[in-house]
Amino acid sequence: MSFYLDDAQRQTLARRRKSFTWCTEWPTWLLIGTIYGGWFFVASHARVLGLSVAIALLAVFSAWYMSLQHELLHGHPTRFAFVNGLIGFAPLAVWFPYRVYRDLHLQHHDDPHLTHPEIDPESYFVSSDAWRQAGPLTRALLVARNTFFGRLLLGPAFSIAATATQALRKPLRGDWSDVPAWLAHFAALAVLMVWLDRVCGIAPWLFIAGVGYPALALSAVRSFHEHRAAGSHEQRSVINEAAWFWRLLFLNNNYHLVHHDLPHVPWFAIRRVYEASRQQYAKRSGGFLVKGYSEWLTRYGLTVVAHPVAGSRSARCQENPPASIGSAGKLQVKFMVVVRDGACHEAYLSGSAERETTSQAL
Repeated sequence: MSFYLDDAQRQTLARRRKSFTWCTEWPTWLLIGTIYGGWFFVASHARVLGLSVAIALLAVFSAWYMSLQHELLHGHPTRFAFVNGLIGFAPLAVWFPYRVYRDLHLQHHDDPHLTHPEIDPESYFVSSDAWRQAGPLTRALLVARNTFFGRLLLGPAFSIAATATQALRKPLRGDWSDVPAWLAHFAALAVLMVWLDRVCGIAPWLFIAGVGYPALALSAVRSFHEHRAAGSHEQRSVINEAAWFWRLLFLNNNYHLVHHDLPHVPWFAIRRVYEASRQQYAKRSGGFLVKGYSEWLTRYGLTVVAHPVAGSRSARCQENPPASIGSAGKLQVKFMVVVRDGACHEAYLSGSAERETTSQAL
């Protein structure tokens, strides 16, 4: 389902869908060739480049490949899910079968339930029951995961564990639907690792630990505080005005509210759609806008961005963090601030005034 800001935007996008670029999706085909060509070129020249350089480049290409898989599952570059599935089948990023990832991610696009720990498979919140049942170590890890560095270090492990747990539990419940996808994935992964080991000199353990895990960590940069707990679902997705490297690596998925509103828009058009209606999207997001991933790093490198428990006081009161001064100083932003009595109060202020008021209240 798509949400258009107004009829003018709907008509503009309808015209663009008829353009040569949108009809052919040649930028996506070029991207596919670049990622596959670059990945296998680096792998086959690992001895020439040196293992350390080759492994680092492969990690970047694998993270880029995961962004491509995300584009494929949303119906690009073809309208045929089977063809897109073939393009995204290769286990270049190690961990997850494309079809399993596709099904989980499309479930994530149930926008009214974004961040709900029992409905949204990509939520970084947990239910109060899960929190009560968790031991001290698990709780500490869940809290650490909600820091920027913690997300990079621990986020991939949590994702791998959650997906593996689901893969084991579904057959125990009598649901064998994912088993063929996992078997095909493991078979392809085995073939790829044999080729990497014998032809390229990259050992299986090095591919898994040196390429697969860092690739997930790079993707975790994008997912950090990509969604927040907020009353209305349109205010739960971030707008991150990232630098060109991150925009290319994540295929403009940093403009995440735009993607959730218009999931059919191809990656190469998202930025233009956003910039044409920047103020409207900033208002629609409730000021959930940042100037780049360095802003998350600066604020939340070692500071918890929100409590892991969905619906907790901490999570609710941090649901509207201040928008970037540089990008939203003149925007009117709805936010929640905790004052000394521990209550949450709502106000509408400009971005700069919000920062000042928040610091005074705390």
